[in-house]
Amino acid sequence: MEEFHKVRRLPPYVFEQVNRLKASARAKGADIIDLGMGNPDLPTPKAIVDKLVDVVRDPRTHRYSSSRGIPGLRRAQANYYARRFGVKLNADTQIVATLGSKEGFANMAQAITAPGDVILCPNPTYPIHAFGFIMSGGVIRSMQVEPDNGFIPALERAIKHSIPKPLALIMNYPSNPTAHVASLDFYKDVVAFARKHDLIILSDLAYAEIYFDGAPPPSILQVPGAMDIAVEFTSMSKTFSMPGWRMGFAVGNERLISALTRVKSYLDYGAFTPIQVAATAALNGDGAEVEEVRKVYHRRRDVMVDAFGRAGWTIPAPAATMFAWAPIPDQYKHLGSLEFSKLLVEKADVAVAPGIGFGEHGDDYVRLALVENEHRIRQAARSIKKFMGASAPAPDNVVQIGARR
Repeated sequence: MEEFHKVRRLPPYVFEQVNRLKASARAKGADIIDLGMGNPDLPTPKAIVDKLVDVVRDPRTHRYSSSRGIPGLRRAQANYYARRFGVKLNADTQIVATLGSKEGFANMAQAITAPGDVILCPNPTYPIHAFGFIMSGGVIRSMQVEPDNGFIPALERAIKHSIPKPLALIMNYPSNPTAHVASLDFYKDVVAFARKHDLIILSDLAYAEIYFDGAPPPSILQVPGAMDIAVEFTSMSKTFSMPGWRMGFAVGNERLISALTRVKSYLDYGAFTPIQVAATAALNGDGAEVEEVRKVYHRRRDVMVDAFGRAGWTIPAPAATMFAWAPIPDQYKHLGSLEFSKLLVEKADVAVAPGIGFGEHGDDYVRLALVENEHRIRQAARSIKKFMGASAPAPDNVVQIGARR
């Protein structure tokens, strides 16, 4: 039977091919070290869990919740933005709770996109940034991702050559998957450009608190005038090790937040109330849990860069996020990221995320997630070193001993 229209617009899910190989290998008894999915392995802090357990005992919290988020949770997010970024938000009109930033992005796309609208999207980038709009009838124009001097000229070309004029620009810093970090000065230039050309900015700030080198990543809403055109999405998944809890936020421009809130009101009743109360307690905490999470990922990053480097695979140290964006070693680059990722599962018992899954410009890379402990990361490096050594071609000027007959 012919596929439905929206399903037909979506490409095959690249990551599923690696997942099938991984599941098959594990079924046969292989010990697969999974550096593929960005699924935090750290437990949610005890104080947050205790708050959930305490609240869930109250049967009044078992009823439908509020789609836009309970008032206390929205106030806690407003206070977080005030402390962290110096940004003042109205908890009633400029904040909506989401079921993670992924759901927020997808439903924002539903809220603002008309068929044929052009969206400027990074490539490579987290898949929902593009496919949320594709499913909503939008058209994606790919953009470079590095926050450098080439970004504004690329925006100028996109504005000049896109018909119709682009509706929105998606930004993601610190970036998943590339780990690029943007400066406040960079955001100032982008906001000025967007205001001039009447562009909406949708900023994904899911990794605001997972940083290692230099100053903490800024929010685009720190730029004067950004509130007129921008919405920012954050998540508690990585910051507080709460991925399965599905708790995030969209904050910023009142008109855009209102549109998202209205769409969500037809689609969900919000997260379970005890989860929202526990999330409120997390946001109102002293930040000690966040600092510990950051330290763990920092140590894992350093171990990965060192161990993989010793194995013969040079990996640039990411300044932020829980990912390393690793160039495929030269001798395997011709395979492309999907086949190289399959090879690592089959020959090294290591799973990674193929860069092609984040866009065609990611095909020379794979993404490594810092979701295994330091011992397992070193174990992965040893397996990869053994695999690379075994598959290395023999020098042309050496005659193998076994061949002398």
